[in-house]
Amino acid sequence: MSTKGRSTPRVVCCAIPIARAASKVLVITSRKRPNFWVLPKGGWESTDVALEAAASREAWEEAGVRGTITRFVTTISTASSTYHFYELDVASLDAEWLESKERRREWVDFAEAMQRVSWKPELVQGLALSSLAPRR
Repeated sequence: MSTKGRSTPRVVCCAIPIARAASKVLVITSRKRPNFWVLPKGGWESTDVALEAAASREAWEEAGVRGTITRFVTTISTASSTYHFYELDVASLDAEWLESKERRREWVDFAEAMQRVSWKPELVQGLALSSLAPRR
């Protein structure tokens, strides 16, 4: 099992920013791959009181999102990381935020969000389990 030099897998907290009334998801561009889209996510830090707090912090740092975590979605383990997904109901978007010069953001419907993050299997899996996913 590859942990990229760590003794244990990295803990990654992921927000799924949702505009409920419009049934839209906010996606952002990757800093490492600016033409690829992701969901706001990042490592849990010792100052985060809970995994949900880390997901909320990452949403603000990476996308300028302010809102409320409303639902735990799932945990997905990969060889190098353990991803914890949370739905975040968006209350507002800041015009400028920590990474605003490094990322773009865009509201898209569920199908488009799935297509945009399709290069990252764990993001597809997490998003597919969100409340915006069509029910079979």
